[in-house]
Amino acid sequence: MPTRVVGFRLGNDITSRQVTVLVSQSGVLYRSHGPYGRPARLAVPEIPHVLSHPHLSHFRGEHPLSRSIAGLRNHHSDYTEKGYSRALIPPNVVVLRVDEELPAVLDGRPELPHRELTDAFLGAALSGGGRLEDAIREFKTLLGLPSRPVPVQGRPSQTRVAPTRAEAMLGLLAHHQTIKPSQEPSAGWSATGAGIQLHPAPAGQPLSRASAAELRDALTAWLHFSSHSRPENV
Repeated sequence: MPTRVVGFRLGNDITSRQVTVLVSQSGVLYRSHGPYGRPARLAVPEIPHVLSHPHLSHFRGEHPLSRSIAGLRNHHSDYTEKGYSRALIPPNVVVLRVDEELPAVLDGRPELPHRELTDAFLGAALSGGGRLEDAIREFKTLLGLPSRPVPVQGRPSQTRVAPTRAEAMLGLLAHHQTIKPSQEPSAGWSATGAGIQLHPAPAGQPLSRASAAELRDALTAWLHFSSHSRPENV
């Protein structure tokens, strides 16, 4: 019986390791990982409680895919943050000509179906793929399930500045105060209501991530302040 899955494979070129994560139509999450060019090591499948403990009333009415899809998102985010930035197989929806053999998975014998599903996913002639949310939406549509609406790209708000630090900086500019870098005093910039001033900084000294974020917030605050304190050119 064919098995419909949504999944991806990410690679870390620095450590030469890869990870594959799949969610099947039944709601089981399968994960495998290992070095490039070597058979992947199978992790223990993540089985929704509504399948593994159907007698518990606490989980009754919960759809098996609800936690698994959340797990798919979490794994994608976690591994990306760990340096798995290469999309060896972008997020994709695939109908595999392999039976999941769910009874074996639920009985604690998942290795064979897990390996077959993973090999079939890796061996499929995948085309397209891209954003994880698009793949999840396609997967749910294939199964006849409701999915998150596609975000509407609207005009940016003109009434609120984010993040909070930028709002605080905006208040300083409104009170005619000078903003200076707190993370790295030698970063080489300051901001007043009149504009952003750049100052000589030690040659070859790059900004840290925290200092770059602080400068971004200062620029955001000044741009918002200047757009409301003087007429724009037509």
